[in-house]
Amino acid sequence: MANLTKKRKEVNTKVEVAKLYDIGDACKLIKQISTPKFDASVDLHVRLGIDPRKADQAIRGTVTLPHGTGKTKRVLVLCTPEKEAEAKAAGADHVGLDEFIAKIEGGWTDVDVIVAMPTVMAKLGKIGRILGPRGLMPNPKTGTVTMDIAGAVTEVKGGKIAFRVDKFGIIHASVGRVSFDPVKLKENADEFLHAIVKLKPSSAKGTYMKTISMASTMSPGIKIDPRSVR
Repeated sequence: MANLTKKRKEVNTKVEVAKLYDIGDACKLIKQISTPKFDASVDLHVRLGIDPRKADQAIRGTVTLPHGTGKTKRVLVLCTPEKEAEAKAAGADHVGLDEFIAKIEGGWTDVDVIVAMPTVMAKLGKIGRILGPRGLMPNPKTGTVTMDIAGAVTEVKGGKIAFRVDKFGIIHASVGRVSFDPVKLKENADEFLHAIVKLKPSSAKGTYMKTISMASTMSPGIKIDPRSVR
């Protein structure tokens, strides 16, 4: 524990608490201050000047990161038998319907994304209370309720992520790993932030992007200057 404290103190000296960093500089610095021995996730936290209680300001969307997240997502496809071969060929990790609904009712949620055919959504009503809080409920807005099963699975496996604002007006997302080249990390971060900018509600007044911070697992946060987001 003493070593960890010493490491953390050393790391903390590299980050200027009051400074707003250029996004490119932040992507370089995050690699220097990451202390875990594993390949930690790099996350962005964006606080928006919106009221998430208003329906038109409850922002949610998807974006395909050009270099992926560094993590292969586990995908469950809920579909009827005629779509199973298509789902498997696209790389889905689990494919089926009633047996997986039963497993989820029993508490199983060992997947990252669920893709479903529109015609099976009625069956998912009884597991909504399990999937909803975990962010796993398929939704047409995120492209996870579709007849194009192969396309949806391919996009998720290729780096497509879904995001939504929380009740505090903050959006959180992983944009890569510490092992990523800083240029690739910046390109992922830019793509994610641009997606948020495009979703700015017309009813939102004042500053839209209030604060942006970048952090990896167990690292201090780096404050990013919103003006460096082009």
